[in-house]
Amino acid sequence: MRKGVRIAASILAADFARLGEEVARVEPHLDMLHVDVMDGHFVPNISLGVPVISSLRKVSGLAFDCHLMVTDPDRLVEPLRRAGATGITVHLEAVPDPGPVERRARQADLGFGLVINPDTPYEALDPFLELCDMVLVMSVEPGFGGQDFLPAVLTKVEAARRAIDRRGLDVDLEIDGGIDPETIGAARRAGADVFVAGTAIFGQPDPVTAIAGLRTAASGGGA
Repeated sequence: MRKGVRIAASILAADFARLGEEVARVEPHLDMLHVDVMDGHFVPNISLGVPVISSLRKVSGLAFDCHLMVTDPDRLVEPLRRAGATGITVHLEAVPDPGPVERRARQADLGFGLVINPDTPYEALDPFLELCDMVLVMSVEPGFGGQDFLPAVLTKVEAARRAIDRRGLDVDLEIDGGIDPETIGAARRAGADVFVAGTAIFGQPDPVTAIAGLRTAASGGGA
């Protein structure tokens, strides 16, 4: 069933020197934090890891949506649970057989989701849809913030929306990359209900006003 608009702020775009302060400012206006974990192998960059997540958990009660851009997500499941993660999404490109890491996540009482890159067709993920609490469609190449939105991926969002609704699944449909007031409406119309925004929140003079603007723009994209 189609869900309401939810905004996930990507802390990759925050000022790491003031991370706790930045999160505290926006927390009352968000639905979750999006936490990008990169290993320098699956993607070229290295971002943040368990110590930062653990520190953030001490100052935030939000859900932590941990996006694992890593080659071996299985080894991070238990450390992330201890650090305070709420759920993990792993790349199908890194784990073509996601069953074992999904079971590990369930054992750790973590939500589980799958991510597909812009070049990966939705059909590759479809057989595993029932494993997921969340499906994340990347609308930029993973590993770098501040990229332009790739509108071609919206056909995959539409395909995922049809499959979720047809099967009557309780699966969140998330989109990540280049989300701003100009792109969020189209993503909403395509069927997404969770929107990851980094620069469009933390890169703005008033992040709280920016979040409100995203919600307004998304609501213009359909119920």
